[in-house]
Amino acid sequence: MQLRAKPNRYVSFVGIDGDNNSRRLIEMLRYHIDDPLKSNRFWEMFKDKLERVGKPDENNGRCLDELFLIHAYINNISELFEQYDDQPALALLEQIEAESC
Repeated sequence: MQLRAKPNRYVSFVGIDGDNNSRRLIEMLRYHIDDPLKSNRFWEMFKDKLERVGKPDENNGRCLDELFLIHAYINNISELFEQYDDQPALALLEQIEAESC
């Protein structure tokens, strides 16, 4: 049996499914921030940014993606998942941070 080496982002992104991991994490985040009892002004503004993902014409020519938003707001996202003790989301966030940020 041959063991597969753990992907190393500093060598190559081969073997790292950053796009799908980022989309999955955003789905997990939306589970919380789409709940009016868990949202606030910050998360409502964040949702506006999510609506502009892949739409540079709506964002002054700048093309946002999920990974960029995760990286830019990683502390806020982590805090939210910690607040609601969402361990699967925290584990995926940690994986994304280790592999892609």
